[in-house]
Amino acid sequence: MSKGNFAFPVAPERALALGEIHARPYALVKSSRVIFQLAFTMDGGSAVHHSVLTEVSRARGVAPPDKNARHHAMPWGQGTLRWERHTEFSTWFWDGPLPEKFGGEVISHPFGDGFSPPGPLMSGIRLEIRPEGPETDEAMTMFDPASLCYSHLKNGQASVLTDFRQDGDGLTRILLIDRSLTEAGRGALVQRLLDIETYRTLAMLGLPLAQTLSPEIRRIEDGLTGVTQQMKMHARAEADGILAEITRLAAELEANAALSLYRFGASRAYDGIVGERIKTLDEAPVPGYETLGSFLERRLAPAMRTCQSVEERQANLSRKLSRATGLVRSWIDVELERQNSDLLNTMNRRAEMQLRLQQTVEGLSVAAISYYIVGLVGYASKAVSHDLLPVDPAVITGVSVPIAVLGVWWVVRRIRKSHSEGH
Repeated sequence: MSKGNFAFPVAPERALALGEIHARPYALVKSSRVIFQLAFTMDGGSAVHHSVLTEVSRARGVAPPDKNARHHAMPWGQGTLRWERHTEFSTWFWDGPLPEKFGGEVISHPFGDGFSPPGPLMSGIRLEIRPEGPETDEAMTMFDPASLCYSHLKNGQASVLTDFRQDGDGLTRILLIDRSLTEAGRGALVQRLLDIETYRTLAMLGLPLAQTLSPEIRRIEDGLTGVTQQMKMHARAEADGILAEITRLAAELEANAALSLYRFGASRAYDGIVGERIKTLDEAPVPGYETLGSFLERRLAPAMRTCQSVEERQANLSRKLSRATGLVRSWIDVELERQNSDLLNTMNRRAEMQLRLQQTVEGLSVAAISYYIVGLVGYASKAVSHDLLPVDPAVITGVSVPIAVLGVWWVVRRIRKSHSEGH
């Protein structure tokens, strides 16, 4: 089959969709290594992170990545520096040779005095991979026993220890005891442990926001309670003021909800990733110690429930404010309808008065016009000679009075009737 048989036009998104599956390959990690991974937030934008990465690459004699690149790797010392861009942070991963003792000083690494951080540090991890022996037993004493997590992984091929506390450099210390892991399996396990620490830190970002918003929501709830009590007593008389207060409370609530929408959604997503990574560890508990999963479940779950509670309170309060607004608006609409009805009644009365006034004016106009017509007839009869008109002009004037009145009335009636038919 020739290649030309499938030379079809390709959708622009196809390459991105296919490449996303391979966007984060697990690094092949050798045993007896120390790994640093730092996560910096994107507060200054991705351009700042790319600029720092470009400077580091050029300093090492490596071509910098494209601006749209999501990951980049370069040799650095006796290890490899790997960079990866995420939605709201970027990670810097470096592996190097182990120091003699757990937690000992690493002489050469990329994050020394010459390194310019691209943003605020969100997560810092120091993970050491050591074979099982006296050194690992001694390393256990360096963890805080109050929060020490210790479990076996991969059917005993490895064990992990951490207390989720930070050392003097602000890094979370993790010890991975390697018994019989392959390079690929070791790399996958390292990546999962790094993801757990990074994403559990990011998931906790929703908690301070939830704690900040909780008093605000309580204040809005109290305000709504006061408004509803006012509605029970002076609903119609103070409907405009009540509606203004409800609108103000709703605006404050929506502003807070918009502020927390992304953060709470991101915390849920990060919490889900942590749960997935813990599940893939397939931990086996060590008697007398907690597993990473159980420890994080006790610490992380309450924080996530707090965020969820704040979200639910915001949603419920929004619905209550909406119902209260609808109720007050219905009262205002009824009042407006009553005012409109009164206005229409007033207009009807005014129309009736205008009609009566018009009829009165029409009656007076008939008399006035008739008076002028009769006067004209009188003047005309007086102007005619007695020989031509042997009748007394006064008689002619008197006879013309009823004729003029009836004629004018008939003409006015015809005009009014024609106007009515036209309307």
